[in-house]
Amino acid sequence: MKIPLKDILFALFQFLLIIAFAFDFDVLSLIFPEILFWIGLLLFIFGAFITVVAVLHLNIHLSPFPSPLPGAKLIETGIYKLVRHPIYTGLILAFYGYAVITDSGYRLLIATILFVLFYIKSLYEEKRLIEKFPNYTDYKKRSGRFFPGL
Repeated sequence: MKIPLKDILFALFQFLLIIAFAFDFDVLSLIFPEILFWIGLLLFIFGAFITVVAVLHLNIHLSPFPSPLPGAKLIETGIYKLVRHPIYTGLILAFYGYAVITDSGYRLLIATILFVLFYIKSLYEEKRLIEKFPNYTDYKKRSGRFFPGL
C-alpha cells in the first residue's frame, strides 16, 4: 500500500509536536492556583485512560496515518459509539492536563497547536472514511468528533 504524502505529513507533524511537548523550554512559565493542579491531574489521568481504551479497541486497525488501512473495518462500538476520534480526545485532554500540572505555558501552546492539527487531520480523515465506508455519514450524525454531542 502506497501511503499518500498528505498522510505522511500529518503523521510527521503530529510526531514532531509530541516530541516538542516532551521538552519544556522555560520561556512561558506560568503559576496556576493549586486547584488547577488537581484539575490538570484529573484531565491527564482521564485523557490517558481514554487513549488506552481507544487504542485497545482499535487493535490491529491502529495507524498513525489518517487514511484507512486496506481491510479496515468501521468501528462504531465501545467508546467509538460516542466519539469518532477518541484517541485524539484522550491525547488532547492528557496534554492539556500535563501542561497545567507542570505550569507550562509552552506546553499549553504545543497542546493547542496539536488540538488544531487533530481537528484538521480529522476533517481529512473523515473524507477518506466516507469514501471507504458509505455509512460513515450516518455514524457522524450519531457521534461527536472529539466529545459526545459536539
